[in-house]
Amino acid sequence: MSSRALRSEPAKLPRNSFLPYGRQVIEDDDIAAVAEAMRGDLLTTGPYVARFEAALCRVVGAKHAAVCANGTAALHMAARALDLGPGTKVIVPSITFLATASAPHMNGADIVFADVDPETGLMRPEDLEAALERAGHADAVFNVHLNGQCGAIEEIARIARGHGAKIVDDSCHAIGTGYVASDGQVSQIGSNAFCDLSVFSFHPVKSIAMGEGGAVTSNDPDLAKRLVLARNHGMTRDPAQFQNADDAFDTDGTPNPWYYELHEPEFNWRANDIQCALGLSQLGKLGRFVARRRSIAAAYDTLLAPFAPLIRPLARTRPSLPAWHLYVARIDFARAGISRAHAMRALAERGIGTQVHYFPVHRQPYYARRFETPKLPGAERYYERALSLPLSAAMTSDDAQRVVNALTKVLGF
Repeated sequence: MSSRALRSEPAKLPRNSFLPYGRQVIEDDDIAAVAEAMRGDLLTTGPYVARFEAALCRVVGAKHAAVCANGTAALHMAARALDLGPGTKVIVPSITFLATASAPHMNGADIVFADVDPETGLMRPEDLEAALERAGHADAVFNVHLNGQCGAIEEIARIARGHGAKIVDDSCHAIGTGYVASDGQVSQIGSNAFCDLSVFSFHPVKSIAMGEGGAVTSNDPDLAKRLVLARNHGMTRDPAQFQNADDAFDTDGTPNPWYYELHEPEFNWRANDIQCALGLSQLGKLGRFVARRRSIAAAYDTLLAPFAPLIRPLARTRPSLPAWHLYVARIDFARAGISRAHAMRALAERGIGTQVHYFPVHRQPYYARRFETPKLPGAERYYERALSLPLSAAMTSDDAQRVVNALTKVLGF
């Protein structure tokens, strides 16, 4: 393994410390940023909210951003902004977190589950076509950039647009991921070059952390306004939108300073200034964190190569410049003669935390009862072999070696 690829490594964790599958990296300047926000006059709806949104737009190349409480809130806000309510249909790949399906469904939309590539977990164009054929039509497609990798974004956009469907990029795994278009142009996930809205999560296991936090980016000013309403009770203080003229304006025609209106109820999905101060500090380190994650992923690739085909990394997609959120090893547990659960317990005893991302959502009891979905063989195969190994910007090459040593010992090599 090249020492150059793994230079500038973080300080080593204690030798016998537990390695979780993901964790945040919080440094002294992050703590200082939060302390500064807490000394301010406003702990919520204050200046850090706008600063974080502006910084996020610069990083991903979007025109508008609406920060919010978490990634699930962001998905729900996207559904609200696109009017994905009762009588609408949304296509969602089955390999994703629950919220990708539940957020639009809780707004009233029916969910149609699509299959995925068993080698990457990503929805392919043919999977979308098959889901559209079953659905008859779709009002939106929620395209998931799983593990920090994106797939055939342009082709999926062409198919969705051809059916009149809106596109939401579930980019909760993909802050910092790049996409190389067919014309050679490189854009950041979140720039909305091939979608209507992009959704992010800043949970502690993601590349940057806000404790909890999320955001939606857009290039459409009308959608941007709708997103802000969707995170703040549906309240508007825009005089141009007021409907009750007698209550809204003083006798000289100026707006009453206390006045606001509600035209449609919404939830309180706001992020506060403490979260945004941390997020702003973390966002400035995104490049460093992504580089570290890529280095650890490359180390895993090299260390696991001798154990193929029993253990293999995810297949890589051509157009993606991934900012790895998760490192998923594909393991043939049947050939190894060990159950995945037994392997996970044995690894935990050796101080190695692992997880499975994800159990196919179409098989969750609620969705299995609510929507009839045929077998999705790609999703099933991806799920049965997936195991997320520890990955964070806090790790070193020695940590990756320790994980692989433990894993191969547990699997009987």
